Amino acid sequence: MKKIILNPVGMLAAGLLLGGFSRLLDIYTTNLGNVFSQLAIWILFGVLISIYSSTKRKAMGNILPFAVGMLLTYYGAAALTHGVYSRVYIAGWTVFALCSPVFACFAWMTKERGAFPKIISIGILLVSVLSSVVLFDGFRVYDVVINGLLVYFLFFKRIKR
Repeated sequence: MKKIILNPVGMLAAGLLLGGFSRLLDIYTTNLGNVFSQLAIWILFGVLISIYSSTKRKAMGNILPFAVGMLLTYYGAAALTHGVYSRVYIAGWTVFALCSPVFACFAWMTKERGAFPKIISIGILLVSVLSSVVLFDGFRVYDVVINGLLVYFLFFKRIKR
């Protein structure tokens, strides 16, 4: 099952679905729309895709189609529904998506032994927390849940490769 999902085509499909789902949540809900519009949840998804990929190269190859697919359907749906979005957000998320293979490489390394992987894990967690506080006006209950999951997967969960 992991091989069916964790490949570039499966990740593109997952990104397309989650991008559309995220846009629908923005339209029809407030709280869930807010969760999926922030960086922390996408960091969590990226970490999960990366650490469960069998190699660094596969992590990098899986995350880019996921991120691009998510952006295509999210902003495509926003344009079709005449939703409110800005070019600044599109540019920011596009830069994030294009940098995601590098992020995936580092996230994959967090499951290795040594001090450097722990430093990377701490950095990922700090970026997630700070993005919520600085970019999205504060830390909320769902940020505690998301970052708690990040702590679990980065520091405690054992991954067999």
